[in-house]
Amino acid sequence: MTLRTKFLLFAVFVHSLLAVLAWYVLQENKFLFLSVELVIIISVLVTVQLYQAFFKPLKLIRAGIEAIRDKDFSTKFMAVGQEDLDELVKVYNRMIDQLRRERVGQAEKHFLLEKLIQASPAGIILLGFDNQVESVNPAAERFLQHKAQELMGKHVSQLPEEWSKELTHLSSGESTTFRLHGTWTYRCHRAHFLDRGFQHYFILIEELTEAILQNERQAYEKVIRVMSHEVNNTTGAINSILDSLQYYTPQLEPEHQPDFAHVLQVAIDRNANLSRFMANFAEVVRLPQPKKALKDLHTLLQRLQRLLQPQLEKRHISCTWHLAPQPLIILIDEQQMEQVVLNILKNAMEAIGEEGEICIRTQLNPPQLTITDNGEGIPKDVQQHLFTPFYTTKNNGQGIGLTMVRDILINHGFTFSLSSEADLTSFTIKLQPLT
Repeated sequence: MTLRTKFLLFAVFVHSLLAVLAWYVLQENKFLFLSVELVIIISVLVTVQLYQAFFKPLKLIRAGIEAIRDKDFSTKFMAVGQEDLDELVKVYNRMIDQLRRERVGQAEKHFLLEKLIQASPAGIILLGFDNQVESVNPAAERFLQHKAQELMGKHVSQLPEEWSKELTHLSSGESTTFRLHGTWTYRCHRAHFLDRGFQHYFILIEELTEAILQNERQAYEKVIRVMSHEVNNTTGAINSILDSLQYYTPQLEPEHQPDFAHVLQVAIDRNANLSRFMANFAEVVRLPQPKKALKDLHTLLQRLQRLLQPQLEKRHISCTWHLAPQPLIILIDEQQMEQVVLNILKNAMEAIGEEGEICIRTQLNPPQLTITDNGEGIPKDVQQHLFTPFYTTKNNGQGIGLTMVRDILINHGFTFSLSSEADLTSFTIKLQPLT
């Protein structure tokens, strides 16, 4: 039973007793009856006033509670001329103003946080209670190379490639650093925050590739400069001495002259090879920034096929083409991109050796080039080091071919991957610059 009902029942009960009392008084004294009737009328009027004065604040409080429950902080009350009630109205209005300011401030902070997350160069993956992906910012989309719609609702263990392996068992407060495709290096940190009393987890992804490559470049550039300086000084002095020795060839006995000349020529040739060897390293250091222009990749590929056709025929290697139906026009430095494709094709030929197949495939949307060979596969432990400077598995290799490929593609802003399973090796280049 509500307070209002109790009050009304009490008023009805009291005035009913007064009415019964008035009826008995009427039997005894009519003048006294009129006095009792006057008292009843006054009592009714006082009761009505008390009812209004007592329940009007309750009605006001109820309306305020309904507004707060509906999160309507725009409703305010006007003063009614009653001191106690007006004080209640002032308190309510101050509270509503404070709640409105806090809600506006919270909304502005939330909007700012959303903007910061969207603009952040670091990837951010928000997770639900069961490690389900709830939100992914654009940077994380680029790193994972998947759209947010494709990732939403997936468990961490269902993320693509190495990401699931590295992130599934990552605990809150822990970090991990790993390399993807032997080149792209990422550091991931898992943490949590409180929202309405519940813990929510997120993974922060930071790309370290550029910083690591910059440090790596500075290190091997310094080494190559020192080596080049020493080697060039040495070869220069040796060449001078060899040239001087050639001057004495006619002075030798005729039977000794051919051997002497042959030995000098061998030394000169080895000296020249050493100079070229160091020059190859210097080319990696002096790699210029790409001068990009719109070019048809198909034309470039067909030109390289004609260049390599004699070697392909000599090795009995067939070349299968699956080109997109329309020209693949992309913004590239044609000379540098030609060097990239040439290195990849030569590696494929060397992996096959004799009698095999190279498949060249392109697609338009998204623009992509894939070169696949059926030569000897690459062991997993070797794949992680293929793009490391000076690392090579060839007997006479220098370990700079794939390093140059890596640097050219990164300078173009292209992502790439090298995968090898069984006897099938694929080099994929996504020809769409990262934004």
